[in-house]
Amino acid sequence: MIETIIKGIIIGLFISVPLGPIGMLCVQRTLNRGRKYGIATGLGATTSDLIYTIIALFFIGFVVDFIEDKKAFIQIIGSLIVIIFGLFIFKNNPARQPIPNQNKSESLIGDFISSFILTFSNPLILLILIALFARLEFLDENTTIFHNVVGILSILGGALLWWSLLTLLVSKFRNKLSYSGIKLINRIIGIIIICIGSFGALYSLFSLF
Repeated sequence: MIETIIKGIIIGLFISVPLGPIGMLCVQRTLNRGRKYGIATGLGATTSDLIYTIIALFFIGFVVDFIEDKKAFIQIIGSLIVIIFGLFIFKNNPARQPIPNQNKSESLIGDFISSFILTFSNPLILLILIALFARLEFLDENTTIFHNVVGILSILGGALLWWSLLTLLVSKFRNKLSYSGIKLINRIIGIIIICIGSFGALYSLFSLF
């Protein structure tokens, strides 16, 4: 059981730590509005990963072939969504961010949903999860439901651990930045996300030929 928990935490960290578009989005929102908004962003991504984890455990045979067949098309759609988010962040004005006690709950939910959509638009994470399961000899369809639940919660814990650490570190620097500094960081992060999405789209297009 302890081995399952440790492996689950490692998988949760592995799928969360790389600073892709979601990581950049989490950093940007933490800088602009505070740690709780960054955590809401991380929770949205974690929820998406959790759904793919459940699919990887119980419905592998139904989806792997489809993803492999439509891999390039899925990557292109996901990359376009990433580019749109990047453009939004680039144009984002930190002065227009919600002030304390103003639409706080709505903004948190919005951050959660947008992060979930961005992460869920890339089902290729399912293939990564399957590879990790095989490499670490993690759960499979023959294990008990109890062990599956523990494994899934361990992955969730690993992901939440990363987002908590990331937002904590970023929030430490938040009060030291001026308005112009945050605005510059918004544009830099936006450009990075746009580049990530553009590279992914071009790579997928070339793979079709």
